[in-house]
Amino acid sequence: MEGLRIADFSRVLAGPYATMLLADLGAEVVKVERPGVGDDTRAWHPPADHEGTSTYFLGVNRNKKSVTLDLTTDAGREQARALVAGSDVLVENFRPGTMERLGLGHQELRTRHPRLVYCSISGFGSGAGAAIPGYDLLVQAVGGLMSVTGDAAGEPVKAGVALVDVITGLHASLGILAALRHRDATGEGQHVEVNLLSSLLSAMVNQASAFAVAGVVPGRMGNAHPSIAPYETFPAADRPIAIAVGNDRQFAALADVVGEPGLALDDRFRTNTDRVAHRTELRDILARRLGTAGADHWSAVLLAAGVPAGPVNTLHEAFDFAHKLGLPGIVDIPAAPADGARGRASRQVANPITLSGTPARYHLAPPRLGQHSAEIAHGLLDHSSAPGEAAT
Repeated sequence: MEGLRIADFSRVLAGPYATMLLADLGAEVVKVERPGVGDDTRAWHPPADHEGTSTYFLGVNRNKKSVTLDLTTDAGREQARALVAGSDVLVENFRPGTMERLGLGHQELRTRHPRLVYCSISGFGSGAGAAIPGYDLLVQAVGGLMSVTGDAAGEPVKAGVALVDVITGLHASLGILAALRHRDATGEGQHVEVNLLSSLLSAMVNQASAFAVAGVVPGRMGNAHPSIAPYETFPAADRPIAIAVGNDRQFAALADVVGEPGLALDDRFRTNTDRVAHRTELRDILARRLGTAGADHWSAVLLAAGVPAGPVNTLHEAFDFAHKLGLPGIVDIPAAPADGARGRASRQVANPITLSGTPARYHLAPPRLGQHSAEIAHGLLDHSSAPGEAAT
């Protein structure tokens, strides 16, 4: 994506995650922030780095340049319009209607810049739900995710990360790429709109399909699966182990490893449908066997037999596991020499996309608030070509 410039007016998570992924792939991202405050997540700590910037902010804002603009002033809005004039993509996640009031709405800008790809991210769309604040916890609740998360006898719980924001960010980046492809073919930009609620409903895949197709309203099942068994966690002697049996061959191997080969021939457990119908009895049998040894032991012998299994790791253990497998984990971005003594180095979670010819790059640590304002003012804001001209 080298040669493409993104004017990033988004903050918090969904938008910044989308633009960071695109920046990793070569796009130049200029992050527009409020003077003196910046992205809300800069202050969302603990934890924080040695400069007091939250690790939340640092986790989704690498490879970007920060410029501070006061969009409540005529001068700030004029600078913003100049930035947009030299950009290929605009990303924003203000409450619907805000960009229009600032004179930066899609309809106004498309008249001046017909090649601009304009991406709007909202919580509940730009119609009847426009006034509802788009916070991940709220969407997990009203969007049904919490209704299927947690123990059956307990209360609904949220996922341990802002999963809906991340999913929406992925949808936003995909929509932007599709719109750029269309622009390359036709010369026309377009308005890309994604919202948290629709993204969640799509991401609930089999659970959502169960309702759409069969009218089934799923409920909470803890770590069990509504359509597969055994596909859940079990208590080993030291910590939980996850076992994900997806077919009859794997189940026969599991039964053999745990010392119960007859299970695969038992009419209650012969097929997956049988096992789902008798999941409680099956769980009791397997739990007794698995409780005789530790999770690492069972993981090793089950994997050797072709049964998907593994311990429930901490995040530290998860990164160690990825490292052992030779998979992307943590990368270090050195301080830029031009920053001198104030240069910020940063440890980052690697981009998960592997490209053989154009791999992700890590060249800019997450910026300090307004770190690149002078550079932008003397360079990018003087850019006089229409969006995309430099890239074509």
